[in-house]
Amino acid sequence: MKTPLIILILLLLTTPVFAGSTQTNTSGSNTAIEGGYTSEATTTYETGSESTSTTNNTTNSDIRSSPPQATAPSYNSMTQDVCAVGISAGIQTFGIGVSGGKHVRDKNCERLKLARILNDFGMKVGAVALLCQDERVFEAMIQAGTPCPIDGKIGKNALSLWSKYDHERPDYKIYVKRMEDRKKADELEQIEITKEFERIEKERIKEEAKKMKNIEWVDPK
Repeated sequence: MKTPLIILILLLLTTPVFAGSTQTNTSGSNTAIEGGYTSEATTTYETGSESTSTTNNTTNSDIRSSPPQATAPSYNSMTQDVCAVGISAGIQTFGIGVSGGKHVRDKNCERLKLARILNDFGMKVGAVALLCQDERVFEAMIQAGTPCPIDGKIGKNALSLWSKYDHERPDYKIYVKRMEDRKKADELEQIEITKEFERIEKERIKEEAKKMKNIEWVDPK
């Protein structure tokens, strides 16, 4: 009889038990999962038997992942004798990714190759005329005193034609801007010369006035 009595006393002294747990799992830098668990259990024995159990479970999930990357295709020239440049690009968003590429002609490379071939054939003037289509070469030839050929003319005759038909120059825009800047510089220089001339003239007038004051007048009587 003592054993059942002890068990009954222990059961009457039973209190509710709450269990809680928090779990956080991280995979790489893409996925985060957070969850909460609550458990409550109550057991009561009176006349007869009665058992009550309550469980609350709450789970929150926040999953993030980076989008796939759009890779730009590789475009290369197949041979060294082709004047072409490969260009490619790609863009990626969360919804869609696009990439593409193409070849672009390198006109400066073509000009150099053609000029080299003309020179190998002995057409030196033609090779120079072809290179002169580049505004940098044209400007360098002008500065060197050896203007580029035009209409079969070279030297001073070519320079005369380039001055007459300056709108045909490869560097026309740069040339016009340079001429405007030079004109402004000349105007400023002329203003400074005028100011200096006026200053000298004023000094001369002052000197003459001083000399006039120092003249001694003689009475004719």
